[in-house]
Amino acid sequence: MRRYIRALTLCTVFAVFSGLYVYSKLLYSDGSGGGTGTKKGFIPPRAAGVWRGDVAKTGPQNTHWYNRYIMRQWGQVEAAGGGVQSRGEPPMHLAVVACGERLEETLTMIKSAVLFSIKRLSLHIFAEDQLHTSFMEALESWPGFIRARFNYTVYSISFPSENAAEWKKLFKPCASQRLFLPLILKDVDSIVYVDSDILFLQPVDHLWAFLSQFNSSQLAAMAPEHEEPRIAWYSRFARHPFYGRTGINSGVMLMNMTRMRNTFFKNDMTSVGLRWEELLMPLLQKYKLNITWGDQDLLNIIFHHNPESLLELPCQWNYRPDHCIYGSNCVSAEEDGIYILHGNRGVYHDHKQPAFRAVYEAIRKYSFGADPVAFLLDPLQEELLKTTHTYCGKSHMLFTRRLAHSLDSFNRKAARGW
Repeated sequence: MRRYIRALTLCTVFAVFSGLYVYSKLLYSDGSGGGTGTKKGFIPPRAAGVWRGDVAKTGPQNTHWYNRYIMRQWGQVEAAGGGVQSRGEPPMHLAVVACGERLEETLTMIKSAVLFSIKRLSLHIFAEDQLHTSFMEALESWPGFIRARFNYTVYSISFPSENAAEWKKLFKPCASQRLFLPLILKDVDSIVYVDSDILFLQPVDHLWAFLSQFNSSQLAAMAPEHEEPRIAWYSRFARHPFYGRTGINSGVMLMNMTRMRNTFFKNDMTSVGLRWEELLMPLLQKYKLNITWGDQDLLNIIFHHNPESLLELPCQWNYRPDHCIYGSNCVSAEEDGIYILHGNRGVYHDHKQPAFRAVYEAIRKYSFGADPVAFLLDPLQEELLKTTHTYCGKSHMLFTRRLAHSLDSFNRKAARGW
């Protein structure tokens, strides 16, 4: 009888220890399941400032392509004395796509956005994988009082897997990524998308404010491609439908992505409306032999059929060489200056439009913390005076009017300790 009791006791002890062992394994596993089965140490909730790893390789695989991008996020660095807004106020979201030799250009755009903005920014940087480390190292090297004004996430370029190569080669490398932002950033309500060759000459907040001016049907805002139909590209050469009289330029695009995800868009392919994710591929297949400017042409086709969904911005919100190369033709900029400068066709990096290059170089070379008037505005005005032999240079006052106002606000904020 004692032998049975002793055996039962041993079995009970063994069962207890086995249960504890199993419990500890469950507690300290990463719980990812469905992956490779590799076990990891217990991972506590991520604290701000900690690198988030390659979730596409270690996490469960979702059946939707737009959930399979790689994400690296660095937390926001707090500056002594607080930030530019209260913690409870949501940030403005700003997205950009960078492929190829666009690292420095994109960082200069971000620099212009962060310098003047009032509210905190949340940056969404879509870039080729080889650029990720360079972006993070550059942004983390900025001084703390600047880093406290934004947080950022760096994403891999991601297209629908069955047509990824076709989308990536459409127009410029990776440019069509912007079309898929509503599908990738599913938890973001609204966003400003800009090309990497954009420079903000006043706070992003003023563009963001247009969201509150949308009527019940509007879900995006863009500026016209041109002001004069007689010399506009779309009205002369387009072989597809386009918005309005001169088309729209997608280099600056304000989006209410919640509305974009929920809207059924009229189109010339079916008698019923299609959702955004249902519309893009059929549209490309129908028009791919007739489009020149890639995703911008597709946006023109969409808003040609849905003009009530677009708020048209004045040209000063997307000022390009076309607005001054043959003489000034942007009335809103003549009245109040340039709000956003768009250096398309590589004009920041050649000598064809020295006025545009001068603005880019002034912002690129400016060091955070230096007197912005003495080390940004004054040198820029001096360089612009050397460009008056060009049509755009003759309008050099337009390039600094809003910038001077923004720098005045910048100095007032700096005097208050941000």
